[in-house]
Amino acid sequence: MKRLVTGTAALAAATLGYAVGIERRHWTLRTAELPVLTAGARPLRVLHVSDLHMLPNQKSKQQWVAELDRLDPDLVVNTGDNLAHPQAVPSVLRALGPLLQRPGLFVFGSNDYYAPKPKNPARYLMPKGKKKRVHGAHLPWRDLRAAFIEHGWLDLTHVRRTLAVAGQRVFAAGVDDPHLRRDRYTDITGTPDRGAVLRLGVTHSPEPRVLDSFAADGYDLVLAGHTHGGQLRVPGIGALVTNCELDRSRARGVSRWGADMWLHVSAGLGTSPYAPARFACPPEASLLTLVPRESRSPSEESAARRRAASNVR
Repeated sequence: MKRLVTGTAALAAATLGYAVGIERRHWTLRTAELPVLTAGARPLRVLHVSDLHMLPNQKSKQQWVAELDRLDPDLVVNTGDNLAHPQAVPSVLRALGPLLQRPGLFVFGSNDYYAPKPKNPARYLMPKGKKKRVHGAHLPWRDLRAAFIEHGWLDLTHVRRTLAVAGQRVFAAGVDDPHLRRDRYTDITGTPDRGAVLRLGVTHSPEPRVLDSFAADGYDLVLAGHTHGGQLRVPGIGALVTNCELDRSRARGVSRWGADMWLHVSAGLGTSPYAPARFACPPEASLLTLVPRESRSPSEESAARRRAASNVR
């Protein structure tokens, strides 16, 4: 029995050491191909970045994100939670610097508005109704927003936008963070531009009520973050929690929402400084290649979803 207890404790310590010391810095690029464009459109490359949770001293993260510019994306979409420290705005801008020269869209999450605070990890396993929302100090989100806009990125918070991406018309709309109940979908409700090759929805937290609204209005694709992919996943089981109402099977990667809309949830690139661990869920950014719907049969779409779930490097 003593050997069993000792062995179990050693395994737990090794797992924790790996999760904190290695995997949370194992920067990973996930790729997927999605048939969401209108017939005859040229493919578009979209870089999805989310949940940086940046601290000023996270140099390797900043360098890795900056190097994503070599992927030559047509569009960058940032789904929020960039900050984890009141002095992290310059660090976020260093990380995203080269990408800010490309067409970009963004919405913010709770950890753009409020700093993280220590929390009992068990609260994530509690029923939602029993959780008390805890906010940290206010973060300089206005400074970050001003810098993004100055570089030409478009703020999608409760607005609808039409923009040119690689010579093609893209329609996009977004909401403020549903996790904080700041979303006002009624501000953007209505049929999106049918003349666009892509109708894109953007939100930080992938709450089903918001996804249902995008689907009902006829969007092709919604991008979201927030879940961290579960952050601590159990091999063979997957995410234990999503920290929102989204089901655990969709905690990261590609899935269908309804008959016609696709959803991509990024597992993100960071963690709270008070929970600096990842297991079976490395930090990630995603390069999505968008192609016309006509290019895939239903069986090919199913095969593509399976490939997207494991196509990481």
